[in-house]
Amino acid sequence: MNPTKRTARVAGLLYLLLTVTGFFSLMYVPGKLIVRGNAAATAANILASESLFRLGVASDLVAGTVFIFLALALYRLLKGVNQQHASLMVILVFVQVPLGFLNELNNLATLLLVRGADFLSVFDKPQRDALAMLFLRLHSQGAIVSQIFWGLWLLPFGVLVFRSGFLPRILGAWLIVNCFAYLAMSFTGLLLPQHYDMVFRIATPFLLGEAAIMLWLLIMGAKP
Repeated sequence: MNPTKRTARVAGLLYLLLTVTGFFSLMYVPGKLIVRGNAAATAANILASESLFRLGVASDLVAGTVFIFLALALYRLLKGVNQQHASLMVILVFVQVPLGFLNELNNLATLLLVRGADFLSVFDKPQRDALAMLFLRLHSQGAIVSQIFWGLWLLPFGVLVFRSGFLPRILGAWLIVNCFAYLAMSFTGLLLPQHYDMVFRIATPFLLGEAAIMLWLLIMGAKP
């Protein structure tokens, strides 16, 4: 196997791992535990499935770590196309990852509240449940802020794929559109949160650009 194809396959494998861990922590775990508008039920679910909640936190941290190695693998693959664009792609990833790590503190605060540590005895249970829901909401808002960088790094990535010659141009164009879909979702969540679900549904087909490049790298690799 030639070095270009091998590097592409490694990047595809890292992308797959990022996708699986990210889906588990951002979609699966909240879907199982969080009850919208019901702080008491949410707290009870987290307390009853504490291991699942902790696994979601760990999965998010793993996803952030994998994201770093993915950016480095893609840099190695694409730096010959345009080193400045490849460097910008890596920088944007390196800005986002610490934000994601810090955001997990909100989930850890949630866990402290639902467990009811001794120093929290000044709050009664409904108050602790409400505070726990507050930190969950803060975590959700932190993810919306992170979507800015989930999108921005795809712009230089998409341009590099489009110009590479060893990856399909359509995938590069799709990644660029994917970038603006994330930005639209993020700014809608920040400025017009009541319309976020609608924008998410509209943006979903465009968000599949990452899935497409992941599968291509994993299965097809790249031309020499």
